[in-house]
Formats: sequence, C-alpha cells, structure tokens
Amino acid sequence: MNKSVQAGFTLIELVMVIVILGVLSAVALPKFVAVDDDAKQAAVNGFAGALSSASAINYAGRKANINNGVAVTKCSDVVAMLQSPLPTGFSVTTDSTAAANITVSTCVLTGHTNKTATFTVTGIL
Repeated sequence: MNKSVQAGFTLIELVMVIVILGVLSAVALPKFVAVDDDAKQAAVNGFAGALSSASAINYAGRKANINNGVAVTKCSDVVAMLQSPLPTGFSVTTDSTAAANITVSTCVLTGHTNKTATFTVTGIL
C-alpha cells in the first residue's frame, strides 16, 4: 500500500498568517509615520545646539584676544560662525540685539515645517 503524504499549508493557515501580518502592520505603521516629525525636530535641535556651541567658542576666543572670532551683536550673527550655512528652510526668527558687551540672549531657530528650538548667544563686541 502506498500512502501519499501531502505537503503544504491549508487555506486556514494561510488566512491566519495574512490576518496576523495585517494586525502587525496596523499597529506598527503609525509609529513609523511619527518618526518623520521627530526627525525634523531633531534636526532643528541639532542646529540650535551647533549655534550655541559656535557662540560659546567665539566668546572664548574673543575674550582671550579681541582680534579672534567675530563681533556678535544679534542672534543671526552666529550663523556666520558655522562651517556651512544653515540648510534651506532654516532661519533665526528671534533676532534680539545683544549689543552690550557680554550679553547673553536666548534666540529661536525655526526649521522644517515651523519646528523651533532655542539657542543661547553670548554677545561680545
């Protein structure tokens, strides 16, 4: 007697796999959509940190020797201290004046889709 053994999946097993994959994708998809928004905010935060660091380095250099660095009188002056310009769509929206020597100002950087981050500028003439 020869008995034939069938190999493969039943229709019920295939349907269950499809249902499980559908449920997993419905749960995971919203998390991936929110990642784009978080990435844009992280980019703005990163550039704001770079602007704060550039201001601090410039302040230290000018404090040691007035001929070092750049005179800073307003928030947007710090942008010139970066090695590369701000990306397209980024701007310093709060441009408060820091004209007095050694004045600390809080400035606002606006980036992708109106994401904002604050950074600190130390004005030094």
